Amino acid sequence: MNISQWLLLALLSLPIVEIYLLIKLIGSLGFFPTLFLLLGAAALGTFLLRVQGWSTWFRVQQALARGELPAREMIEGGLVAAGGLLLLIPGFISDLLALLCLLPATRKRIAQRILESSVSRPAGTATHETRRTIEGEFKRED
Repeated sequence: MNISQWLLLALLSLPIVEIYLLIKLIGSLGFFPTLFLLLGAAALGTFLLRVQGWSTWFRVQQALARGELPAREMIEGGLVAAGGLLLLIPGFISDLLALLCLLPATRKRIAQRILESSVSRPAGTATHETRRTIEGEFKRED
């Protein structure tokens, strides 16, 4: 299975797992405590979305003002947007995933891993596995 098939499977199974978890929580905690937990998680997530969204926007603007490419900040902005989208889905699993995207410590780690996996190496650099030594002689002719 490739990544798009895994993503499709996760998207299709998320509502089923969310409903199952909500039914279990309502059965053990009751309706109103579960509802208050959902509303509290949504309120906290909305607050974090607003604060972290503006923070990321200001960091993008500062990087552009310094003349730097704001690659990490742009990836973090995408993660903040994904966290906001996950907050729209009612349920605790999506709220947990949204918090992972919205909290600065975890968002920075996720962004760093995305950058490390997607940035191509400049020409002429090689990893240890692909490095080869070609023996020979040369003569400079001016």
